[in-house]
Amino acid sequence: MGCCNIRCGLIAGAVFGAAVAILGGILIPLGSSIIQGTVKQEAVIEPGTTAYDNWVSTGAFVYRQLWLFDLKNPIEVLQYGARPVVVEKGPYTYKIRYLPKENITFNPNHTVSFLLPMGAIFQPSMSVGPEDDNVTSLNLAVAGAYSLVPQGLHPLLETMINKNKASLFQRRTVKEMLYGYTDPLLNATVGLFVPYNGTYDGYYNVYNGKDDISKVGTIDRWHGERSLNFWDDQYCDMINGTDASSFAPFVDKKKPLYFFSSDICRSVSASFEQSLDLKGIEVYRYTLLPSTLASPTVNPDNRCFCRNLKSTKNCTMAGVLDISSCQDGRPIYISLPHFLHGSPSLREDVLGLNPSEEHHSTFLDVEPTTGFTLRFAKRIQVNMMYGPSKVITVLKKVKDYTIFPLVWLNETASLDDETADMFKEELTSRIQMLDIIQKVLLGTGVSIFIICLVSYCVERWIHSQGKHV
Repeated sequence: MGCCNIRCGLIAGAVFGAAVAILGGILIPLGSSIIQGTVKQEAVIEPGTTAYDNWVSTGAFVYRQLWLFDLKNPIEVLQYGARPVVVEKGPYTYKIRYLPKENITFNPNHTVSFLLPMGAIFQPSMSVGPEDDNVTSLNLAVAGAYSLVPQGLHPLLETMINKNKASLFQRRTVKEMLYGYTDPLLNATVGLFVPYNGTYDGYYNVYNGKDDISKVGTIDRWHGERSLNFWDDQYCDMINGTDASSFAPFVDKKKPLYFFSSDICRSVSASFEQSLDLKGIEVYRYTLLPSTLASPTVNPDNRCFCRNLKSTKNCTMAGVLDISSCQDGRPIYISLPHFLHGSPSLREDVLGLNPSEEHHSTFLDVEPTTGFTLRFAKRIQVNMMYGPSKVITVLKKVKDYTIFPLVWLNETASLDDETADMFKEELTSRIQMLDIIQKVLLGTGVSIFIICLVSYCVERWIHSQGKHV
């Protein structure tokens, strides 16, 4: 009777263990389904969701650090055709993207329209000096006029340059170079980011994800159009992905992330590099591939981005993007800072540049479950092109087309400790707790089942041996 009770107890224990293990197994798909449903609901851009609150106004401050390139040998360049030697000066830091989106309008086709206000507030405590610091840099008016004025009218341009005692280079304050000064040659306001304060980026029209969460944040229209009109090519004019502030939830690191940047007038993609820990939250780091700004000889998809055969050496130059077509014809070239991933000739034509992956690459740290970008660094360099001339005196010693670096910027933001704690409490901790419960139930159940089953078999064997004695 006693042996029977033991065996019955062991069988019951095995059944109980199996039931606990099955419960743990059932919780895995059930828990995942609950998490996915919650995330999909909260990722929709509509009032009352977590995504909407973060979308209307960024929770973290976005700062723009700027390093201007100070020319050290302007006389040697002008008089003897020497190669320019530059030294970066900065950072000069501004708080940007501190204003919430405006004119938010929800449309019947599951899209939402808005304007993105532009503004910059100088941060003295985060800067190397005041905005009144001086730098010697390229004369924006002369370099711009060199490309904008037809070559047949260069004698007239030469007369205007002489009349205004202008030169190829000038000494200006940081604030003037960035946000404008009245130029005597053009009798107009000139600056790298003019106009900026009080202006808007957009209209944007993006999908809110209500009908299809995989499309949330994806840009439907920009300035009312579904494609750009800068590149005269269907591929290069495509508007792909989001604005990079967030992506669709449940990110697959095997697939690139696409986003559009109005700063560079094109769409780009970023690829997974590594997983990182950000304040206790796992994030996927995505970076731009070197092929993004590769020459068309290396990346044929970039053929339609090549606009000027002379300045790009018949489209063989890597690392720069001519955006003059979206800058009213001004010879603006975008690159990564210090011409990272650029052709060696760029750093041979202008000396003093030292590219670094660590300091000059662009990255996004994306939380994979929600698709939210929790930290980023957008690093861009603004350059202008000038070239030789037999007519314009200040350009007579220039030997070849030169892409001159003016400033590089690092736009960066990261979630703060308070937001990180809230994020972990609302999402990460719940996922981890559910995962722990699943594993404990599954592990405990399997262990009980195996122990009881083995014990039952041992007890049966002992009992059978006793009968034979």
